[in-house]
Amino acid sequence: MQRRDFLGQVAATAAVPLGVGPLIRLAGPVAPAVADGARVNGWLAQFDRIGRTPGGINRVAYSEADLAGRVFTLDLFRQAGLTPRIDAAGNIIGRIEGTDRALKPIVIGSHIDSVTDGGNFDGPLGSFGAIEVARTLREQGTRLRHPLEVVVWSNEEGGVIGSKLAVGDFKSVDLDGVARSGKTIREGIGLVGGNVAALERDVRAPGSAACYLELHIEQGGLLERAGLRVGVVQGIVGLRFFEVTVEGVANHAGATPMDQRHDAVLAAARFTVAINEAILSEPGRQVATVGRVVPTPNTRNVIAGRVELTVDLRDLDAGRLERFAERFKRIGSEIGAASGTTFAFREFTSSAPAMADAAMMQAVESSAATLGLSRQRMPSGAGHDAQEMAHICPMGMIFVPSVRGVSHSPKEFTKPEDVVNGVNVLLGAVKQVDAL
Repeated sequence: MQRRDFLGQVAATAAVPLGVGPLIRLAGPVAPAVADGARVNGWLAQFDRIGRTPGGINRVAYSEADLAGRVFTLDLFRQAGLTPRIDAAGNIIGRIEGTDRALKPIVIGSHIDSVTDGGNFDGPLGSFGAIEVARTLREQGTRLRHPLEVVVWSNEEGGVIGSKLAVGDFKSVDLDGVARSGKTIREGIGLVGGNVAALERDVRAPGSAACYLELHIEQGGLLERAGLRVGVVQGIVGLRFFEVTVEGVANHAGATPMDQRHDAVLAAARFTVAINEAILSEPGRQVATVGRVVPTPNTRNVIAGRVELTVDLRDLDAGRLERFAERFKRIGSEIGAASGTTFAFREFTSSAPAMADAAMMQAVESSAATLGLSRQRMPSGAGHDAQEMAHICPMGMIFVPSVRGVSHSPKEFTKPEDVVNGVNVLLGAVKQVDAL
């Protein structure tokens, strides 16, 4: 699908201004509401065919499959009685006015793009669930006091690009960086109907939304193992990503005695084990992962003289992130001194934890309780668009179980009954915060 074809299907969309008004505060429970969860499961089943390949779902941002997925989603907006528009960053937005135009909008949504060889629930569940909430309210003749905005964010999997640009975080987005589709971010935004020349026009200022709520699959196995139906997200972990270069001495594998080696691979292996032990040495949900490992010269009969590796450190506590980052550097220095190698660290990504608003957590808990669903509070170990929206308004997230904790995989699956539960909790939470 080319740009001309895609834009031809969205040309009739109209821009809708954001509302203004005071922040909300949570009151007591609201009577339960029920959405058409079977309808959402039907949409997910249809959507599974878009971008499906032998290796999994491939709807990477700005690809042909992504464009087809956006056309499908735009049609769902219209079926729900929403008139969608595309903002400058390529995000799809639909709005229902509230009875009090002075109030700021309640914003709900997620994304529809995928990772390479991914699954069909990460993102689409929250996007289609948000559309269903708007459709249910219309069909039930319920009009909220607040305006309701449904947003499908663009290029979430490429680094929450659409939501970063929407909140004005331009410095951390490289518009000339290449997305997984092979197109630059700049090209991709234009392809989906955005306009990089007008990004500043569409920035959402702090306080411009009453709150943001996002429904998502857990992408982990905590809920399933505990036999619980709903996760009330406490916050989204902060990230510290490092590239670590270990310099040793390349030498002949047969002629160099074991006690005279400066083996970069051995030092890197010791470092990997040591940071794992460090993470496990104190209680908490902190995690660290050595992911990419590239030895040089990577040859069978040569002792590696250099290794490049990555460290992915995550936790909900900013202080703990800093403490472990410094500890990892000390570990590298100590191993280097003992092995005749050197360790150099370069931090290439750092994001602070984004805490969920207490009132938003209470709204989710109250909605789940009203529906008789078991629940627990928990952190999100993955990044989400909610993390960006937390910069401008109170944020909350709803998790439903992932079967066996699998995500970013063709085996990713959430049971139909959990889809229904999640959409109903989102609907109830929206009504909770609107009733204040």
